[in-house]
Amino acid sequence: MANFDLSTIRHSAAHVMAAAVKQLYPDAKFDIGPATENGFYYDFDMEHHLVAEDLKEIEKRMKKLIAQKIPFERFETSRDEAEKLLQGQNYKLERLADIEEGAPISFYRTGEYLDLCRGPHVDTTGDIGAVKLLSVAGSYFRGDEKNPMLQRVYGTAFATREELDSYLKMMEEAAKRDHRKLGTELDLFGFSDNVGPGLVLWHPKGALIRHLIESYWKEEHYKNGYQLLYTPHIGQSLLWETSGHLDFYRESMYSSMEIDERNYYVKPMNCPFHIEVYRSKLRSYRELPLRWAELGTVYRYEKSGALHGLMRVRGFTQDDSHIICTPESIEDEIAEVLRFSLAINRSFGFTDIKPYLSTRPAKAVGEPERWEKAIDSLRKAVVKCGLECEVDEGGGAFYGPKIDLKIKDAIGREWQTTTIQFDFNLPERFDMTYVGKDGQRHRPYMVHRALLGSLERFFGILVEHYAGAFPLWLAPEQARILPVSEAQLGKAMEYRDAMRRAGFRVEVDAESAGLGAKIRAARNERLPYILVVGEREAASGGIAVRSRREGELGAMPLDSLLKKMSEELANKTI
Repeated sequence: MANFDLSTIRHSAAHVMAAAVKQLYPDAKFDIGPATENGFYYDFDMEHHLVAEDLKEIEKRMKKLIAQKIPFERFETSRDEAEKLLQGQNYKLERLADIEEGAPISFYRTGEYLDLCRGPHVDTTGDIGAVKLLSVAGSYFRGDEKNPMLQRVYGTAFATREELDSYLKMMEEAAKRDHRKLGTELDLFGFSDNVGPGLVLWHPKGALIRHLIESYWKEEHYKNGYQLLYTPHIGQSLLWETSGHLDFYRESMYSSMEIDERNYYVKPMNCPFHIEVYRSKLRSYRELPLRWAELGTVYRYEKSGALHGLMRVRGFTQDDSHIICTPESIEDEIAEVLRFSLAINRSFGFTDIKPYLSTRPAKAVGEPERWEKAIDSLRKAVVKCGLECEVDEGGGAFYGPKIDLKIKDAIGREWQTTTIQFDFNLPERFDMTYVGKDGQRHRPYMVHRALLGSLERFFGILVEHYAGAFPLWLAPEQARILPVSEAQLGKAMEYRDAMRRAGFRVEVDAESAGLGAKIRAARNERLPYILVVGEREAASGGIAVRSRREGELGAMPLDSLLKKMSEELANKTI
């Protein structure tokens, strides 16, 4: 069997799924079936409402078609002929209309199934390997809520059965770790229809973890030469006209509000505000570099179908930073921001980190020489940190090249966190300058950097990475003391107060339930330490220790426990 990349295998599997659906539901109408990062999907419009049992039958038909090794045959045709071939398929006809005049119109035939498609595909269905259909969900045509609701069937495909089984096992584990489920079980956060979709309500325990993340983030930024800013949640329309957001980003911005006969918008970005701070006075090269950071809450309109727990919301806090420097210092600044970003990601327990470098696209602002210098600075920074990066040639934004850092979690899934983005556009739009050694005005270099990405999404990643069992430094409740009976309650309270004075977050379970029930409750909440005070411990001044990491540790003096926990706190990633 020839070697094909996963994207080609999965797109081909989507066609085979559509062929199977066509056999089972001849009147179905079809939209598109692309490959995705982890599989594929196809959108269908049909009277029959698909359920799990239907997916089993579709998958069975798919496996038969794969076993037949049917060729994927490509051919091109005229627009008139294409319209005839797609007669009755209104969604396909709309997709046909999207193809520019003069561009080739290609079809792929797989046995009796014919599909409008650019390709590429594997040679025959037998090259697909192993497939599995996963779920069905609703999806609006073109993602527009005003359009008809289609049925989207999700699946995945791999070159071998072993790879598929490994992925399905990971998916099982991912379902157990789903941050939405754990967020409810552990009472960390929630959403309310009365507040609105995509707007997070942080419950006390989740808010405490967020506070710990923010406090650590601020401390480390101050230690590494950053200064913190606070900026408003709204800004006049003139600001967004200058930045270009009203021209290029209006659909994702919330409607304007009129204040004192002027239009204001809720901010989707923090950067224009930081630039206004820079422009508040004339800057000298002696002041540069400036490293400004903000935990700035922004609001962006996301379609309701795209919302997903904390991973995709409408109001979120970006851990933004902007580095403004001279061209001469850019290489050192990039190396430092990359080093700092790697260190922070690792401190949260992510050790498998890979950079991705995106370079100059065909349409770009800024002189080619500046682009080359910026790309070279990014590349050298990656090498300096001892890493290898994948290069996406032409994949940068029109306003500058970038590095994305992707981390792997405990079960091997890759998540993007840090982005280090050059910007040649906003310094021009806002006419940012500094006075150089020659007394003349020069244009500074500007780099955007979101380290965690957003606190909401990063929190969701953390929940899933640790499966809700946060390391000691992030656990909202670090230890719970369980008195065996009412007689030991006073001693338990005494221990709690001593541990709190030592800086630990400790509670006492004073309920009348039995010890076994109390232990089960504490384990279900994934507490780092469960401490038991019985008659013997109360008499000796000790405490029985159960560690989530190490298991039963037996009785020990309180001072020994405090020393042990302090040492564990010093290693943040435990």
